[in-house]
This record gives sequence, structure tokens and C-alpha cells, in this order.
Amino acid sequence: MTRQTFSALVSTGIHVPPHEVPNDVLRERFPAFVDKVETPSGIRTRFHAPDDEATSDLAAKAGRAALEAAGLEPRDVDLILVGTDTPDHLTPSTSVIVQHLLGAERAGTFDVGCACASFPTALATANGLIATNPAIRNVLVIGAYLMHRLADPDDPMFFFYGDGAGAAVVRASDRPGLEASAFRANGAHAKQWLIQSGGTREPASHESIDAGRTKVRMVEKYPREINEEGWPMLFRTVCDRAGWKVEDVDLAIFTQVRKSQILRVAEGLGLGSDRTHLIMHKWGYTGSACIPMALHDALDEGRLSAGDKVVLVGSGVGYNQSAVALKITPDLLR
Repeated sequence: MTRQTFSALVSTGIHVPPHEVPNDVLRERFPAFVDKVETPSGIRTRFHAPDDEATSDLAAKAGRAALEAAGLEPRDVDLILVGTDTPDHLTPSTSVIVQHLLGAERAGTFDVGCACASFPTALATANGLIATNPAIRNVLVIGAYLMHRLADPDDPMFFFYGDGAGAAVVRASDRPGLEASAFRANGAHAKQWLIQSGGTREPASHESIDAGRTKVRMVEKYPREINEEGWPMLFRTVCDRAGWKVEDVDLAIFTQVRKSQILRVAEGLGLGSDRTHLIMHKWGYTGSACIPMALHDALDEGRLSAGDKVVLVGSGVGYNQSAVALKITPDLLR
């Protein structure tokens, strides 16, 4: 077998769960908070998964959609990467459960745990593995999020959490599709937005459950500079590594948590609002899933053409940030 140097996205797929929770429902519970954040966030509604589904169920449905779009069977998959910070369990990995649900018996799996930066990180990982491993041809990359299940319904931050999953098939290619990646992190912010209890630092106990420490919490306000300075830095870095000029980028997709912040960053980069894509008005903040869901939505709306240059920038609590530069290939537009 010959070594494969390049990889490209050949399909995408998403899953949006059925139960819609519009803002007016949450306004009854948090009137002042919803009135304050509705406009800057751009969030109008969100969808929640049924009580009998876990993150793996959402991921498998999005993964199956991406495989069908690529014309692949589960047995064709060599590797499954699942990016999430809402796993089914602390152990085993969510990806191995997804593998079983899909019936992808040949596939190896692992999870990527960089919160909302997980999907671009997983794409970059798939690209590197394909480039150095001729036995790996088809990689299924999934971002999935079910944070409402891990949140306190009496916490106003519950407003943001929408469930969903997005997936892409990354395939070995004779021409570049995934062209560059870049990463950034600062663990000094790890205690600002987290689930405090349930891991090895503080195993779950009656006390921690009663105190709400097994639920996700924003303990300290997250500095907006993390994204408003970090996103442009990563954007320019990944463009430079791909040999692109910033002004040549056709579409930028940022973590879909706050519309006003995305538009400020886009304007600062000289892209303008017409070269970004937003989905929070449709599905809320879908965390680890928002970037693949936004990419799929942009493709579905016909916003991209073959040869277009796209930059994905993800930002997760902790913090982790990552970016990838990808070129749209004809296969992705089928």
C-alpha cells in the first residue's frame, strides 16, 4: 500500500433532537436573564434530547447521516473520533459505544475531549493519522453535545444549552482538503466553567450532589478576550500555515455561542458578516457539535462551492482552542 499524504472532507451529517424549547418557555423561569442575553447571543430556541437518549445516540445518528451522504457502509470506516465534553460515562469512551451502535466493527475509536474545540481538533487528528498511516482511509469524525442533561435547570445558564450532533467523513485524498491546523490553550482558566465533582479531583458524594457540584457551572465569568483575541490569532495562524491570505477566506465558522462576539471578530478580520455562518438562532448553543452542524448547514444552504476556502475555529472551556483550514472539494458538494 502507498502512503496517503492528503485528506479531505467528503460528507457531513447532523442530528437535531425532537424536543424544542423556545426562549419564551425559559423566559417564564428566567425573565431578566433571557431579556438580557437573547439579542447578543442570537439564540431564539434550542432542542433537547429525549430522556432515554445519551450523547452516543445523538452521535450515532449524525454519523450514520454522514456515512450515507458519503455512500459508505459502517464496515468501510477505519476509525471513529468523537469530540464531546458530555460523554455517556467517565469510562468507557463514548466513541466505542458509537462504534457499536453503528455496527462499524472494523473501526478503531477514541474520544477527543477539548470541549467545544473538540471537532476541529479531531479533524486535525484525522488528517495527521491518514497522512502517516496508509491503512487508514475513512475516518468518521463526530462532535456531539448533550449538556442540558448535565446542567441545573434552575441555573440561568441553562438558557444556552441545546443538544445536537454533527459529523463528517474524512477520506484519504490525492489532493489537499484539510490544509492546516493550529492550537492554543491555557489551563489557568480550568476552574472558571466546569463540572466540579464526579472525577478524580472530587469524586461524587452526597455532599457534592446536594451542593450542585456535579452539575456544570460557570463559577467565574469567562473573559471575553479569550475568544476576541484568541480567535483572530488562530485564524491568522492557520491561514499563514495554509499559505492563504485572510482576505481569500470564503467562510469562517466560529464556536456558536454569542452572535455579537462572532460579528465583532469577523469585522476585525475584515471578513464582514457575509463571510460567517450562524446557527444559534436555529438550534441554540450546541457546544462540541456546533462547528460541524454549522458547516453542514452552510453546505445545505448552498453557501459553498468547490475550491472555497473555509476556516473553522473552536473554543472550549479550560481553555482549549483549535482551528483548521479546509478547502471544499467536489465530493463534499454531492
